[in-house]
Amino acid sequence: MENLIKKGLLMLTACFVIPWSSKGQPKTNLTKYVNTFVGTAPLSDPKILGYELPDGWRSWAGLTFPGSSLPNAMVQLSPITEYGSGAGYEYEDSVILGFAHTNKGHWNLCNIPILPLSNPGSKFGSRFSHKKENASPGFYQVYLDDYNVNVSLTSTLRCGYHKYEFKNKRNKQVLFDLAKANSRVSSWNIKKIGDYAVQGFQNGENVYFYAVLNTKIKELEVKDEGRSEGYAIAHLADEAEGPVELKIGLSFVSAENAKENLEKEIGSKSFETIRQAANQQWEMLLSSIQVEGGSDKQKRMFYSCLYRSFLWPALRSDINGEYKDARRNVVKADFNYYTEPSLWDTYRNKDVLLGLISPQVTLDVIKSMKDVGDKTGFIPTFFHGDHGASSIAGAYLRGIDNFDIKGTYQILLKNANIPGARPYVKEYIEKGYISDPDVVNPHVETKAKAGVSKTLEYSYDDYSVAQIAKALGDTANYRILMARSKNYKNMFDPSTRFMRGRLENGEWIKNFDPQYPYYEYMYREANAWQVSFFAPHDMDGLIALYGGPKGFESKLDSLFTLPWNPNHIARNVETMIGQYCHGNQPDHEAPFAYTFIGKPEKTQQRLDYILNNLYGIKDGITLSGMDDAGEMSAWYVFSALGLYPFSATDPKYIVTAPLFDKVTWRTNSGKTLMISKPGKGRALTSIVVNGKKNEGYFVSHDLFKKGGIIKITTK
Repeated sequence: MENLIKKGLLMLTACFVIPWSSKGQPKTNLTKYVNTFVGTAPLSDPKILGYELPDGWRSWAGLTFPGSSLPNAMVQLSPITEYGSGAGYEYEDSVILGFAHTNKGHWNLCNIPILPLSNPGSKFGSRFSHKKENASPGFYQVYLDDYNVNVSLTSTLRCGYHKYEFKNKRNKQVLFDLAKANSRVSSWNIKKIGDYAVQGFQNGENVYFYAVLNTKIKELEVKDEGRSEGYAIAHLADEAEGPVELKIGLSFVSAENAKENLEKEIGSKSFETIRQAANQQWEMLLSSIQVEGGSDKQKRMFYSCLYRSFLWPALRSDINGEYKDARRNVVKADFNYYTEPSLWDTYRNKDVLLGLISPQVTLDVIKSMKDVGDKTGFIPTFFHGDHGASSIAGAYLRGIDNFDIKGTYQILLKNANIPGARPYVKEYIEKGYISDPDVVNPHVETKAKAGVSKTLEYSYDDYSVAQIAKALGDTANYRILMARSKNYKNMFDPSTRFMRGRLENGEWIKNFDPQYPYYEYMYREANAWQVSFFAPHDMDGLIALYGGPKGFESKLDSLFTLPWNPNHIARNVETMIGQYCHGNQPDHEAPFAYTFIGKPEKTQQRLDYILNNLYGIKDGITLSGMDDAGEMSAWYVFSALGLYPFSATDPKYIVTAPLFDKVTWRTNSGKTLMISKPGKGRALTSIVVNGKKNEGYFVSHDLFKKGGIIKITTK
């Protein structure tokens, strides 16, 4: 038990090797570069979006939250300005409705909203100004103008800490707005425990809480308990001096566990102690990568994106090791249980970054997915594709292997072959592709099979499982899966030179517009241009489909230069460079594809434009698309460093010119990987690794194990 508690409190400390001062503090001060508001403001410029926003639309840019969290924590304590918005907090809003304790970054959960009140009216919420608002990693502060209350928030892994400084000394109240969250709430409850505490439950995400105040609760007023319009208000004693402090523990198991989480993680510690500890945790994480050179904006965006990459997946096990499994049973384990990653998005880069900096978290995430597989029969998928295969294979091949790889592999094989995890997998296996109907004038929200996207992505997933088969010596399945990994070719129409949908009889879909963005018809959140360069596991084969390097280069040039039709409007398809969409994930590998035909200078041109123009737009905090639980941020981190996991399954990285003159990466093996780029040129001319000229444009993951120096020469 003692070891488990230590692990829960200090899970990050074993993941870093960083310089320490004599007082036990890291010498760096990198949290100062983090702006937690990055991604909270909307994108409205039609020149960047590619179209004029329809009336009533807010772009899906960012959708992040600015509140307090530790890396991959259960509690993510943040202001709410709009429920059901996806973001929870929208920078242009002027009223705060509450402070909720669970978020995500792209679809915020907004559980257990709490709001201090003073002489409230008939509606709950207060106006606020960004001039009286501040935030940093592990801290958030805002002044509520209507209630004259200064609110400060900080947090631990499983607990939140509120501090309310009331200007009015009488009629101090705290609202528990438990009927509200971003997931549907159909029941909730709360009760007073003694004079200073309350505990309760909110369904939807099924969250329990236990909260202690430093001020006596005169009365707990509960209106319409459990109903959609109900709420609870704690009326506080007037005689108390000083700030009102509320400490709250969360649990997805029980109120008793929530209380234990609170006692063990906060207990009698002060607000400032918890805040400093939170800042220290982030300083430890950020200091694993230190950069020199580059502009102030580039440093701020780099560390803000690095911060944003470590908020999801979120912890779900309590400090005593208990959690609710996929069958909703309370179980106990010797690892930390996490939510499922946002795999359709994050497998591309963020899951790799998580493994490089927080390998213990990655290991526990894999064990969590295996636990789900043991209980349900399948490794979890997310939204589209079966990319747990890539995340698990990539981690295993990079040396994160202290888990039941054979048992996990057997479930991944089931995912790949038995209907249940992969929609339409039977058709995929039998035909080598997934068909779609021929819809006349399909709307962007048409719901079909997204057969092209699924076929391409299942091909990559098959390749990923094949790499585990190879490592385990399963030759038979390796051959089968590698053969299936070529199925992407079955979607290539040589007459149009696009990945194109097919009918059940094998004919090409006739109503075909390669520029039209579809939500789920042939393609998922993309058009033909945006998916037609996706075969990260077999770029030589893909290039051959286009007739070789010249034909491929011509087509790739057109992706970035053919003007976007401003009449083509679809949610999630925004921020265009020609037909390329950086505001969503399906073509995020495309800028790197020039490297495979010996044209790294074209890759660099595309990357530099994106890095310098599509992050920190307008007010410095707008992103060009949905962050998707950190994927867009991780794309920036890798690209800014000059190393990108083009195929996340494979333990190697494509090299480009970093934004910074020097990068020092302290690896988990206790070694140092240094990347240097002397001079201001951006066109890559040579790569020297440990004093030897590198053949090609990839470097091995061995550099993270053994350390080394990458010297990049540019002109």
